[in-house]
Amino acid sequence: MENIRISLLDLFIALSDVMDMISPELDGHHKRVAYISRAIGVGMGITREEQRDLFLASLLHDCGGISLKERLDALEFDVISSYKHAELGYRLLKSFKPLEKIAVIIKHHHDNWKKQNNNSSQVPVESYILHLADRVDVLIDRRRELVGQTKKIKDRIHEESGEKFMPEAVNVFLKVAEPISFWLDIMNFPRDECKINDQIYNITLGEQDIYTVTELFERIIDFRSRYTATHSSGVAAVAELLGAYSGLSKNEQRKLKIAGHLHDLGKLAIPTEILEKTGNLTEEEINIIKTHTYYTYRILKKVSGLEEISEMAAFHHERLDGKGYPFSLKGDEISFNARIVAIADIFTAITEDRPYRKGMDLEKSLWILEKMAENNVIDKDILLVLKENYNSINSERIKVQNIAVKEYNEFIKE
Repeated sequence: MENIRISLLDLFIALSDVMDMISPELDGHHKRVAYISRAIGVGMGITREEQRDLFLASLLHDCGGISLKERLDALEFDVISSYKHAELGYRLLKSFKPLEKIAVIIKHHHDNWKKQNNNSSQVPVESYILHLADRVDVLIDRRRELVGQTKKIKDRIHEESGEKFMPEAVNVFLKVAEPISFWLDIMNFPRDECKINDQIYNITLGEQDIYTVTELFERIIDFRSRYTATHSSGVAAVAELLGAYSGLSKNEQRKLKIAGHLHDLGKLAIPTEILEKTGNLTEEEINIIKTHTYYTYRILKKVSGLEEISEMAAFHHERLDGKGYPFSLKGDEISFNARIVAIADIFTAITEDRPYRKGMDLEKSLWILEKMAENNVIDKDILLVLKENYNSINSERIKVQNIAVKEYNEFIKE
């Protein structure tokens, strides 16, 4: 894609960051597990390619954890029903060809060594390493002094060697975990840039791969709730067409499409229990939801190549009158492209069907949008573009969301 080059590692780090923002108990969990996994993998002599796949799988290993409860339950050393979030993570990732191996690693990252080894199951060695690393991190009590805990953690892991954990991986772990510095590195790794100075980790995405991986992120974001399962696909389609009808270049249209895919990334930091609440939200819950745009901005801003897109994506709840969030931007502080995404988000939200209501028709949806334009909430010129091309834009929204509904239903059915 012209002017845009994105690192897959940067995107994975961004996604792991926002997933761990859902609770203080999870803060930095994916990155710590990635550090531990890599140390064990290097010690076991796995190939550089296997090290890379293990590291990337570690950064996303709990992406199938739909609710806050599931994520917190996974912090128990003896996880119950661990297969569910591992299987969902696998299904979410397997469709993107470069992630097929990573998806399989995640699928098996809670498999016990003895059970699977006795069944001669084809479980990747990286899954066993990830399982061990994940359990090491959940044994760390971050509220207490760390060094005094290390012997107890190592003893607990050793007790499960040959049962829960692969013996070779345990032996390597016990060796690399001898220095105090190993444990201090675990806790400081999430605060660093989490960069690996090895070219094999730095996979640069081409144009089609950028679309595919952002669509993948879209599924991880939207498939958490049946209420929003097709929302981002609709926003992406509407934003791209609004850009086209507004006379923007193909490159700007592409950016708008990517921004639409990623605009609700920050909702991964919002508990599904709030997103799916059927009754009225409390003031506290409303305030929690309002934080999602800030997290979208903060996370995407870190990804080289997405700096401009981060603003398009994150400013979709800003208002021209300065009464929006999270930054209370006003007038010219909001770019034209960000204004497009804002209208695309509102239009999609009010016209799409949700499980609890039908979408609004032309007359009612335009009435709402016109009132917002009159009150200086949204851009009246972009709204005029939407009105003049309503049928074609709405038809495309319906088309892409019907495809997304089919994908979601197949995902849930499986």
